[in-house]
Parts: sequence; C-alpha cells; structure tokens
Amino acid sequence: MGNRKPLTNEEGEVRELTAEDFRHFKPASSLPPPLARKLGVRGAQKAPTKERITIRLSRDVVDAFRATGNGWQSRVDDVLKNWVATHKATISAAAAPAGQKDGNANFTRGEP
Repeated sequence: MGNRKPLTNEEGEVRELTAEDFRHFKPASSLPPPLARKLGVRGAQKAPTKERITIRLSRDVVDAFRATGNGWQSRVDDVLKNWVATHKATISAAAAPAGQKDGNANFTRGEP
C-alpha cells in the first residue's frame, strides 16, 4: 500500500478516484472462487437465455414480489411463463396480421 491516500475521508465518504487508484484495481475474476461466490460475482452467461427489457408494473405487484426476497425477478418470469403456457390459444388468436409493422398484439383481459 505504501503512501497511497485512503479511499475514504474521516466521514466515510469515498473520495474521487485517480488514475493511480485505477492502476491498482484488480478484476473481480481474479478473486478466489469462494470469495467470488460469497460476493455474487458471476461469470459470463454461456448462452443468454433472458432478454433485458424495461416494463412498467403496478407498485403493489412489484412490492409483493420484492417481499419474497432474493430471486423475485425470476419468480415474476416464472409467473409470466406460466401465463403464456396456459394462454397459448389466446396468444395465437391475438397474433398480429402479416401486414402489421410494429408486431405488437393487442391483448384483452381474458379469464384466468
């Protein structure tokens, strides 16, 4: 460490990092495997199976899923996959006509 400045000040605020600070950083991949697992450092996906999107959900829905703890987004995905599996006929009937450019189907609320 030598005479490098601490990364935080007396109040615990992180100071602005310098080029010298960045030269001392090491990639997370260099951590020992047990520490990497504990910190949640993940490797690259072998084959991406999910797509990152932005979706707006009701606050009560988000709060209910978040209250279930870690993995709540995967549980939302499971619920949506289940809905798709049980509503295949509805989805097929609502599929966009061949000439529609935006590809968005208009779904109506059906029976659960």
